[in-house]
Amino acid sequence: MISASDLTPAELAALLHFHADAGVDWLLEDQPVDRFAEFEAMRAARQGARAAQPRPEATAPAARPRTERRPATKPAAAPPRATPAIPDEQAVEQARFAAESARSLSELKTALEAFNGCNLKNSARSTIFASGTPEGRIMVIGPMPSADDDREGAPFAGRAGQLLDRMLAAIGLKRDEILLTNVIPWRPPGNRAPSPPEIEICRPFIERQIALAEPKAVLLLGNFTARHFFGSTETIHGLRGEWREISVSGRTIPAIASLHPQELLTAPVNKRLAWSDLLTFKNYIAAEILG
Repeated sequence: MISASDLTPAELAALLHFHADAGVDWLLEDQPVDRFAEFEAMRAARQGARAAQPRPEATAPAARPRTERRPATKPAAAPPRATPAIPDEQAVEQARFAAESARSLSELKTALEAFNGCNLKNSARSTIFASGTPEGRIMVIGPMPSADDDREGAPFAGRAGQLLDRMLAAIGLKRDEILLTNVIPWRPPGNRAPSPPEIEICRPFIERQIALAEPKAVLLLGNFTARHFFGSTETIHGLRGEWREISVSGRTIPAIASLHPQELLTAPVNKRLAWSDLLTFKNYIAAEILG
């Protein structure tokens, strides 16, 4: 068994991040505790306490019961009625209205933070909106916030974000020169996949972000993101590396999909595939945007 004292500070921090992402709230104690023995000891102590209590005299006359009038019992108050959930269809319409009413990214951020029609917001700590700048006309879109994103309130945080920064730097890009965002603005509980109704409720906000940013090239990261925009059921390995067009607000935008940095942390062997995709992305933006 490995003790915490055997780990370096970096290894211990990585282990704690792993437990937090896995949903662990409490750590085990250093020594095992026999809860059965504790229960038996508590029961024996209670029995001993009852045996030590003096018993009433057998000859003592029975006390005459007193008849007292008790006040009438008030009826129990009815539990508060839960606020009815917004039907999915109505929530989608509200999301579409809120998104289309925004005339800038800052207005859209305000509208998203005020929107309460998606139940994912109830369990998330932060509302994750786009960061960076639309001026570079380059947009990178991920699937949904991670635990690190939710804690820091920004997309692509933590180790995955650090790896993305290195990936972008390898093709001459910086985080603050492009626009980074996610399809889903709230972290689903336990990192579960969002349900189809939740996806449709969030769709107007991500599409409005793209429409307002007006990118000339989009990099889609991860299986969920590629399927969302390409309308396919293939895996990321079948969707990556090829330029396709996505349609948003009547405008077509070139987009290419690649593996998410978190997938590369899990399976580093796939970094060669991601590097090939990045080179394809770099060549396009060099010719069509920077050139």
